[in-house]
Amino acid sequence: MEGEDVDMAAAESTEADLDDMKRRLKEMEEEAAALREMQAKVEKEMGSVQDPAAGATASQANREEVDSRSVFVGNVDYSCTPEEVQQHFQSCGTVNRVTIRTDKFGQPKGYAYVEFVEAEAVQEALSLNESELHGRQLKVTAKRTNIPGMKQYRPRRSNPFMRPRGPFMAPYFFSPYGYGKVPRLRMATRYSPYY
Repeated sequence: MEGEDVDMAAAESTEADLDDMKRRLKEMEEEAAALREMQAKVEKEMGSVQDPAAGATASQANREEVDSRSVFVGNVDYSCTPEEVQQHFQSCGTVNRVTIRTDKFGQPKGYAYVEFVEAEAVQEALSLNESELHGRQLKVTAKRTNIPGMKQYRPRRSNPFMRPRGPFMAPYFFSPYGYGKVPRLRMATRYSPYY
């Protein structure tokens, strides 16, 4: 009798656990469906459903439009701040952004980009070419737009200080001792001391 009671209690607890697991599974499926619905709604609002080729073309056009309102400023003093560069170009028009490029250690590279709100300010900024800021003569040019995948090919230059990679041949010497007494030259190999 007691063995049957244990089996019945175990069966009831197994059924209760199974029902609990089914209920949790149903809740998780409902939550996943709600998340998918929210994700689709966000994608629709953000417009990320469009094809990537159209997005790349739009971003390229936007980049060209921003670059047409920007100038490159070279020979910028390393201690110069973006606020000082902005004040220097404030007479040309409203400055939207000043970017001073830095290396991987955070040190300025010596050039900056100035983006204006209106494109007409670029012509006035070009008139500030060879003006002085912090005692240095600035070089101001219109910013060019990089075209992805159009990197200029630069062939590898040969180093005149490197040895040729072939086996080393000892040069032929004329003997200072006459015709018959030519010193024996050894062939230098990679592992010999003559190499």
